[in-house]
This record gives sequence, structure tokens and C-alpha cells, in this order.
Amino acid sequence: MTSYHISLDEDVLKVRFGKPAHGDQIVRDAGARLDQMLASGEITGGKLLKIDGPASVAVSYLISHKISQLYGAIAIFDPKIGKPGYKTYIVVATHTPAYRLGEVIETSETHKSKQNLKVVLCGPPQSGKSCLRKGLKQAIGNIPGAPYPYVITACPDGEGAWFSDAARRDIDLARKLKQDYKAKFTPEFAIKAAGWVKSANTPLNIIDVGGKISPENRLIMREATHAVILAGDKGKEEVTVWEEFCRDLNIQIVANLYSDYDGKEDKIITKSPLLTGSIHHLERGEDVSSRPMVQALAQVLVGLCRRE
Repeated sequence: MTSYHISLDEDVLKVRFGKPAHGDQIVRDAGARLDQMLASGEITGGKLLKIDGPASVAVSYLISHKISQLYGAIAIFDPKIGKPGYKTYIVVATHTPAYRLGEVIETSETHKSKQNLKVVLCGPPQSGKSCLRKGLKQAIGNIPGAPYPYVITACPDGEGAWFSDAARRDIDLARKLKQDYKAKFTPEFAIKAAGWVKSANTPLNIIDVGGKISPENRLIMREATHAVILAGDKGKEEVTVWEEFCRDLNIQIVANLYSDYDGKEDKIITKSPLLTGSIHHLERGEDVSSRPMVQALAQVLVGLCRRE
């Protein structure tokens, strides 16, 4: 089983991650598949190639290197723009006046899912939401047939998907980079992030928001469909407020979790109709994808996608 899948459907190159692997192996598998498609004549070139699916930065460079010269233009699917329910692409490479760099191409292609899940990770600050997000994404990726979890970072605190990987190698450097990048909410950022959530077109979207109940988070979260609340010791008394905040926005709460930093094991109290319990020691830089609660939450979200 390969770590990266590539197929061609008319003028759309479908890409997705396969079995879990490190970046170097993913690049080798993607390169081997592209070489095979080129040698067999499956990829021959044309006026426009649209690429649909998740890709690492390294794989994106690889695809561009291998095939960009065969097409007049290449456009990438962007889940955060365009009409809800329809796929929209952005031109990222062009060798012809027929397409402009940065041009938006709206299509009539719809998503197969009846509803796009937009799950917000919320709760008091410093409870481990970003660490949970990283592990949850990995846990979902390990479930056969699960949709790709598209993550929207809707908090301007400088902690994107890069932080956990950087912290695993050098925690002091990661903290310094985060502090240098750290920013406060602005009306402009809140409006932009809200637009990302509204236009999110993939079957499963995970939205990481700031740790305060605020007008900015209200604007961003109002387009969400479901919520996971995570609170630690310092924010346990705020859980009720977050529950009321979600209900006021008509967001279905699917999990109410306690971040037990000093704990030794996860504790699952209930699974249905609400997932409750605790996750132990959510520490930046650690792989938490195999924790029982993280896996249980992954199953809940994938299950919601399959029912919709």
C-alpha cells in the first residue's frame, strides 16, 4: 500500500495521502506514481490541469517539477473560496495568456457529501487544543476510507500545523518563533477567517479558534456545524459558558473533554450521545494520535461524515 495516491480523471489530477509515512517516503511514492503515469501515456499534457486533494509542500513542488511544463496552466483546488458546495480552483502556474496567475476558476462540480462538517475545537486557553488538533488529524488519517481532515487555523496566535513538528525537534526555537509571530485578533482577520469557514468545501473541516468567548469568535464560529470543547484545570469553570456559547450559535456539541495534563491515562466516560472523559498529558511536540480518547473522537467525527 502506497503512502500517496495519484489518479487522473479527465482534466483533474486527484491526489490524496495513503498509509502513514514520513515526508521523504511520501515524496518517493508520489514521484514513482507520476513517473509511471508519464511513461504509460496516462499524463500527456493539455491546456489546463486542475489538482484536487491534499498535498504536502514537498509533494506540491514535486508535482510542479514533473508535469507543469506539459500544461498551459495548472490550478489548485482551494476549499476556502468560492460558492459553498462547489469546487473552486486557483491558477498557480501558467504558460499561456489564456489563464492569469491567481485567476479563480469556479466549477459546477459539487461535493458528494450532503453536508460539509465544520467542527470547531474550542474552550479556554492553554488547554491543549492545538496539540489535540494535531493528534486528531493523524488519527483520522489512519482510519480506512476516512475523509481528509482539512484544518483551518482561525486564531492569530502563530501556532499552525508547523508548531508540533518544530517543538518535537527544538522546543525553545518553536516557542521563540511562535512569540515572534504571535498576533492579536483584528476585525480584518476575524472577517477573513469567518469567510474561510463559510466557504470550506471539504467533507470534514476542523476549525481551531482562540480561547476566549469574543465577538471575533462568534463571527468565525457561526458557520460551524459541530463543536468539541476542551478545558483544563484553569478553565473547568468556563465549560458551561462555552456550552451556552455553542448552543446560542446553534452548533451541536459532540464532545466535552477534560485536558488532564498530569494524568497517566485517558478516561472515556461516555461515547453517546456525547463523548465525555479526559485526555492525559497534552504536551506540545508529543504524538498523541494513539491516545484512546483521541482515537474515539476521530471515530465520532468520521462516523458523522458517513451518516450525512
